[in-house]
Amino acid sequence: MVNVVKAVVVTEPGARPQVREVALPGLGETDVRVRIAAAGVCHSDLSMVNGTITPQYPVVLGHEASGTVVETGPGVTGLRPGDNVVLNWAAACRECWFCAHGEPWLCQAVEGVTSVPGGTLEDGTRVHTCMGVGGFAEEVVLPARSVVPLPGGVPLDLAALLGCAVLTGIGAVRNTARVRPGESVLVLGLGGIGLSAVLGAKAAGAAEIIAVDVSPEKEELALAAGATRYLLSEPGLAKQVRKLTGGRGVDHALECVGSAATIRTAWGAVRRGGQCTIVGVGRRDQEVVFNPLELFHFSRTLTSSIYGAADPDRDIPLLAGQVRSGELDLAGLVTHRITLGEVPEAFARMEAGHGVRSLIELDRS
Repeated sequence: MVNVVKAVVVTEPGARPQVREVALPGLGETDVRVRIAAAGVCHSDLSMVNGTITPQYPVVLGHEASGTVVETGPGVTGLRPGDNVVLNWAAACRECWFCAHGEPWLCQAVEGVTSVPGGTLEDGTRVHTCMGVGGFAEEVVLPARSVVPLPGGVPLDLAALLGCAVLTGIGAVRNTARVRPGESVLVLGLGGIGLSAVLGAKAAGAAEIIAVDVSPEKEELALAAGATRYLLSEPGLAKQVRKLTGGRGVDHALECVGSAATIRTAWGAVRRGGQCTIVGVGRRDQEVVFNPLELFHFSRTLTSSIYGAADPDRDIPLLAGQVRSGELDLAGLVTHRITLGEVPEAFARMEAGHGVRSLIELDRS
């Protein structure tokens, strides 16, 4: 029997996302069908609309989602109907060189994958799914290895954020920067990932957490998440940060925007011997310039954090446990709760710098 669901589809770069009917693919031997409970609207989804990332079109948007298993293929073990799960858009193969050497976030099977085939539209046109998930939909069919069981006692709606924003932001702090108690941290860009990085820095025991964004309305959110100081992004920001840290600069800067200008600012705000971590995904047509003398003199480390250098099978249950215990509060990341049809408005808010995460609730659709 063919399952037809409503989903948010984009037909070409620059087109307005629309709610369309999509016929899901049949269930394979090791596939699962998941009823989506909630999905977060991430900047990567917007990048597939504006052409920064180029999937195969038409594409069902969404990769940060949670839901309940409805059906499993005959070869699936460890999952059954009724299980609550978080969707994992970067499911590692566990067989390539990177997986074998403990770096599943660099898995060759995931590298460069922006979309995969995933059903058909009403007219029979083949449709693809964003990052192999396509979570802006009532239901999805995907490999069993692309879902992570969710421990009991964790709100299913907020659990969606564990699939990307929280895992990436907190992972950048814990796994890549490895922030230690008493250190100072600068976070540039306070979307869902940046605000999650603030949460991670607080949990790591950072003594000074300087949060930066272009919008004054982000100050209250940043301070509630654990920032000790909020600054507006403006010329001379790096100098201002150094002044606030005894003239040295911060121990760690996490750039969560993905632009040449903010990367250069983050770099300039780090002390000698400190670390600058790039978390934001930038464009190919921008360049960041460093001169050889400064690279030698400042002895800073410049690195990136892909998916928070996380192993979702390991880290999502750990983070979920912290949510359940109250150690990690994700409620402040959600500023808007919306339906599938309100995704274009969520993108407009994102482009304007308003709010943090818009969370699609499927029972509102």
